[in-house]
Amino acid sequence: MDVKIAMKVSKISIAVNLLLSVFKLIAGIVAHSGAMVSDAVHSASDVFSTIVVMIGVNISSKASDKEHPYGHDRLECVAALLLAVILALTGLGIGKSGFDKLFGSSMDTLPVPGVLAMAAAIVSIAVKEWMYWYTRGAAKKINSSALMADAWHHRSDSLSSIGALAGIIAARMGFPAGDPIASLVICLFIIKAACDIFRDALDKMVDHSCPDEIIEKINALVLSQEGVEKIDDLKTRLFGPKVYIDLEIAVDGTKTLNEAHEIAQRVHDLIEAEMPEVKHCMVHENPVRVDRLTATDISQMNQE
Repeated sequence: MDVKIAMKVSKISIAVNLLLSVFKLIAGIVAHSGAMVSDAVHSASDVFSTIVVMIGVNISSKASDKEHPYGHDRLECVAALLLAVILALTGLGIGKSGFDKLFGSSMDTLPVPGVLAMAAAIVSIAVKEWMYWYTRGAAKKINSSALMADAWHHRSDSLSSIGALAGIIAARMGFPAGDPIASLVICLFIIKAACDIFRDALDKMVDHSCPDEIIEKINALVLSQEGVEKIDDLKTRLFGPKVYIDLEIAVDGTKTLNEAHEIAQRVHDLIEAEMPEVKHCMVHENPVRVDRLTATDISQMNQE
């Protein structure tokens, strides 16, 4: 189901970006706007990045095998890292183009962008903002880092179109340097987005612990179960877009092995039912004599 959602969003993204990049390229050439041509190149790069997302999601969804007993989830992070590099290179290319025009030409020779370039920028802002929210919603729904990276690619395109629009307006108001300056601003926005995507994907590649809100949710679910006296230890790690949990709970030591196991099983089933992002949850039960708990233990349990 998750793969189907990702593929549907990606196909729509490719179709929209192809149409939008062609429209912006024609508008940029006809209206003599370097910023709009740069923006068209940015949109075209989104097509390639979305193809990378599709490949990454497909590979990461493969079932575990003998060589990869923990699955292939991290390959989605590899796709996100690749997207970040592509995005950064796109930004640097746009920045170089703007720099060359700004410092390699006379201000008097820079063409004034036409009205068509303004219209293309406005259309681009509206379309790309819609694509950002649409893709972001799907990414959060299936917890896909690669799809979220693609969403930010759309957002960076929207920001670049805003910069292009500002530059075009400035150039038409008698400040011809506004168009190439807009390309430089676009470059900064894109590189910032690339760095954010790269850092997030890297965190998920190196067994980073889960955010505090997820830890708090796990604690609340565990302690809500009857028979759990306290939590002895809790470790979490991000494995690609998935979460792995190693949990130790204290149960009444006078209970039978079957009774203790039943408590641990309830905790395990509850976590995986309430948190679909959890791929693996290991629950170990430690025996404790409830009638021998110290005042410190009881105080700690009350606080938890």
